[in-house]
Amino acid sequence: MSTPTIPVAGEDGSAASRARDAAEGAAAALEYARRRHGVFVADLLEWLRIPSVSTDPARAADCAAAARWAASRLTAWGVAAEVVEPAPGGHPLVVAARDEDPALPTVLLYGHYDVQSPEPLGDWTSVPFVPAVRGDDVFARGASDNKGQCWALLCAVHAWIASVGRLPVNLRVVVEGEEESGGRTLTDFVGTHAERLRADAAWVADASLFAPGMPALYSAVRGILYLELEAQGARADLHSGMYGGVAPNPLLAICHVLAACKPWNGAVNLPGFYERVRRPSAEELAGWAALPFDEPTFRLEQVQAEALPGEHGFTVLERLWTRPTFDVHGIVGGFVADGAKTVIPARATAKVSMRLVPDQDPDAVLHSFEDRINFLRPEGVTFTIRVLESAPPLQLPLGHPVVAAGKRALVAAFGREPVVVRSGVSLPALNLIAHRLRVPTVMTGFGLPDDRPHAPDEKFHLPNLQAGIAATIAFLRECGALPRT
Repeated sequence: MSTPTIPVAGEDGSAASRARDAAEGAAAALEYARRRHGVFVADLLEWLRIPSVSTDPARAADCAAAARWAASRLTAWGVAAEVVEPAPGGHPLVVAARDEDPALPTVLLYGHYDVQSPEPLGDWTSVPFVPAVRGDDVFARGASDNKGQCWALLCAVHAWIASVGRLPVNLRVVVEGEEESGGRTLTDFVGTHAERLRADAAWVADASLFAPGMPALYSAVRGILYLELEAQGARADLHSGMYGGVAPNPLLAICHVLAACKPWNGAVNLPGFYERVRRPSAEELAGWAALPFDEPTFRLEQVQAEALPGEHGFTVLERLWTRPTFDVHGIVGGFVADGAKTVIPARATAKVSMRLVPDQDPDAVLHSFEDRINFLRPEGVTFTIRVLESAPPLQLPLGHPVVAAGKRALVAAFGREPVVVRSGVSLPALNLIAHRLRVPTVMTGFGLPDDRPHAPDEKFHLPNLQAGIAATIAFLRECGALPRT
């Protein structure tokens, strides 16, 4: 049976006629997506079974498989997709395009197929890469971050093409495989092939609703500086009975310097760390104060801890969105197996990150950290600092017509105005799209605050898959009426 074609441009060429045709096209696409919901869910479960952990070299073949999976779907739907070979040590990038009419605006959709490591495995209720549907939720690593959300964007494209025969815009798609591990392949691609990603608008869904049924537009994201700090003492492990009291201990040295950089429940103690931190506006603070945020519920249900320690003098939302952080993610060294072994380790390593806010500069913060470590360095221990990931913070302008189109799309899908918030996460690709490529960008999300990304029992609320498809269908319709920039 042939696919019906609903023209985007009206027969008489009038604005009213074009708007009517676009509305009819969006309605047809939305109805198609509703009928195909079960198929879309089944396909998502298939994608989730691929353990595309980008930080694990042993999963390189799985990452490549996840990239091919996404590219094959786009190609089958009539979107020309290419799997771009990765940078050394990286993972493939999926780049796709479909051109309808040079007079139409071009929209860029971004998502990522790579996922975090599932450890600790014992804390999962079900197997991380065997998706389990319980009620309206699917539990799997990558379900919310970001395969479920990315899949909503791709399904919207399919729904338009399958039901209407064409898109209301020209299309560019990027599905990245290194969002969780630095994004070098995408950075290199933008450096050499920026013209292939030029667009008039971008739609990024890699966040969450503020609350169930309450969509959000994000005005800023934090940057990140992720470091590996290695301490070296003696040339080999030493017997603590024979050498304790005279031999340098790299594990103690790392604990000493990190505790000095970030005293418990206090401010980060690095020279000049807060000099460029930009305070939120009074309007932003007033808007956040009106949000339905309950601190005890947040603590008990999301953080699941006895307290919410942090920088004094700021609300929880301010600390999450507008204040920089200093966190230790792991320390390795010495003997950690069962039983006792009294050694003074020769070396120790710590993973440390700092989330940065506008207008902090990652390079300046790195120099400050280096100076602080050198000042604190205990005698007999040398430190080596390696940068694993670096991305600046980003403030997104909210007055652009593309953002207004995004707001209307979210209203169409959720039946209410989105709240304007910030995100504490870092998204290096967002800097490439919004800052380097200068594409007006809408950042939103279809996850839920309790989806537990990066943690055991990550999930995605399947009704939000349909809502995300609906929002993306509406965004493509809205952008089709925008003038080209």
